[in-house]
Amino acid sequence: MADPLHGVKLEEIITSLVEHHGWDELANRIRVRCFANNPSIKSTLTFIRRTPWARDKVEKLWLETFAP
Repeated sequence: MADPLHGVKLEEIITSLVEHHGWDELANRIRVRCFANNPSIKSTLTFIRRTPWARDKVEKLWLETFAP
C-alpha cells in the first residue's frame, strides 16, 4: 500500500488544514501554541519540523480530513 503522505509537502498539509479548519479549530484539536498565539504558516512550519510528536498529530489530522 502506498503512503498517502508521499510527495505531499508539510507546507501543503498545514495550508490545507488551515483553509479547512481554521487556526482556532486547529488549536482546539492539536494543543500547540503556534496554532493559538499569533499563528502563521511560517512559524507553524518551523515548530512542526522540529517537533516530531506535533508533526505526527498534524499528519494524522490531515489523513483523517483529506485522505481517500
